[in-house]
Amino acid sequence: MEPLDRVFSALADPTRRAILARLAGGEATVNELVAPFALSQPTISKHLKVLEGAGLVSRGRSAQFRPVRLNPGPLAGAARWLGDFNRFWEESFDQLAIVAKDLQQKEKDRAG
Repeated sequence: MEPLDRVFSALADPTRRAILARLAGGEATVNELVAPFALSQPTISKHLKVLEGAGLVSRGRSAQFRPVRLNPGPLAGAARWLGDFNRFWEESFDQLAIVAKDLQQKEKDRAG
């Protein structure tokens, strides 16, 4: 599987997105990540394994703790890929606005 595919696969799950959102505020232990969810520690660990496989998180070593950290690099690649579509939609909306304005003007001309 390609790196970008792994990132989007990891982002497809709402729990994993919530974990990433939490880690955007700073590193956390697995137990701290378990707390806001109605899920078991092994289930959160499975989600973390998927996020690690996509390169989105890493685990450090601090005394007896293994804090989980966000790695934003792979998200930048996904954002670039999505940015191409953003430009497409912006151009499409700009063209739609021109057509709508033209239709409004024609309607005014007919009414007047």
